[in-house]
Amino acid sequence: MTREDMLARLIAQASLPNGMQDGGDLVTLRAIVEESSELGAARVLDRLGLGDANAQDDIDELRELLSAWRDAKASAWKAIIEWAVRAVMALLLIGIAVRLGVPEMLK
Repeated sequence: MTREDMLARLIAQASLPNGMQDGGDLVTLRAIVEESSELGAARVLDRLGLGDANAQDDIDELRELLSAWRDAKASAWKAIIEWAVRAVMALLLIGIAVRLGVPEMLK
């Protein structure tokens, strides 16, 4: 029995006036909500292309790729900052050398 069939039977059961209050008891209504939410979730996963058996592997690969991208981005920013600090230190060292008159000493 498919989820669609199960949901149709539950809705039919809830609409039967067999002594239940307002056409369905709490258990039937909860079952309808559960089945319809599972059916909706399955449809969404199918539309996203994640409804097959390989979906978990695909998600795992995407997470690994995202993690690698974040690591690469962090490493790139770290390298840029390190090079900027080195450039500032080199300019500072050159400025100190010029201020102390090192170019004249080398002549």
